[in-house]
Amino acid sequence: MLCLGSVGLVLLMLTLQRGHLAPYSERNYYTRYHNMTEISEWMEQMETENPDVVSSLVYGQTYEKRNISLLKIGLSSTNRKKAIWMDCCIHAREWITPAFCQYFVEEILKVYKTNAKINEMMKNLDFYVTPVLNVDGYIYSWLNESTRMWRKNRSPGTGNCTCYGTDLNRNFNSNWGTVGVSTDCCKEIYCGTKALSETEAQAVTYKLEKMSGDILAFFTIHSYSQLILLPYAHANISAPNHERLMEVGLGAAKAIKDVHGMNYTVDPASGTSQDYARQIGIPLSFTFELRDKGDHAFLLPEDQIQPTCEEAYAGVQHIISDAHDKAFYSSAATITATLWTTLLAAWVTTATVGRMGRTTVVMITTATVG
Repeated sequence: MLCLGSVGLVLLMLTLQRGHLAPYSERNYYTRYHNMTEISEWMEQMETENPDVVSSLVYGQTYEKRNISLLKIGLSSTNRKKAIWMDCCIHAREWITPAFCQYFVEEILKVYKTNAKINEMMKNLDFYVTPVLNVDGYIYSWLNESTRMWRKNRSPGTGNCTCYGTDLNRNFNSNWGTVGVSTDCCKEIYCGTKALSETEAQAVTYKLEKMSGDILAFFTIHSYSQLILLPYAHANISAPNHERLMEVGLGAAKAIKDVHGMNYTVDPASGTSQDYARQIGIPLSFTFELRDKGDHAFLLPEDQIQPTCEEAYAGVQHIISDAHDKAFYSSAATITATLWTTLLAAWVTTATVGRMGRTTVVMITTATVG
């Protein structure tokens, strides 16, 4: 019988504890792909280890009755906060995307206490991050080599169709069934029987609708092609803030290139969740298509996880910083300038009336403020 001394018992307990409670603290955790069980455990650990800034929320269920969960990250505030939305893995085979969502969460939690800018944004913003949106499909893609390239969710076909799955990204109620879709349920871009036929798309829709007035930026993370996509690609439709979307997108592409020299192209695209997000009033709405450009495609090697996440993080942070500063600095400056102009006009009027020796009532209208 093996006999362990006190030191050996302590080391054994620490080893077991590390493996069971904090695998994310391993040096190479964020350089590997993780299955759904591991990601769920990681989400629980993020909340447990950071109770002051992280909470979890179940906001829907998949076709196979699994929970769709997100992490809400932010510092508590007595003021109403704005929000950033990010979802990953709407397409099951795009394994680099949940890896990025995990990296994004880990990075902001790691630096918010020492990075003044991140700390400020954590005070003003809440980050809503869904590491895996297409839970059923992602689990299926991990079964074996034959399922590795699965894209859609796992709802069964209707009528005489024996194929499974709907492309969730083409199931949103924005120009549904018009661009880049198929009505053949066996195709990878099958858009479903109707808009929002899928419970996963319904969950995102209902959550976004409740929050739309507070969300400054929407990100849906995909792979591959190294693209930053914005609404819309229809010939006769453009986003009302198209120029701003392009400006911010190009800035994000530059931030990405500055990290590892990778080129990302900024283009309009249509028929996806980003269109819906912009349609309901979220000002900045983007799809990020991560590495690479086709050499490995959906089978991106694990040694590219870290550099991919590092550069994408820089691009996303550029957009978030821009959105934050426009909301909290530009609006404050505008309100201050408006108030000052109004008060100055009132003072001039009062002074003029006083010199004329008359008594009058000066009415200050502030309807444009705020």
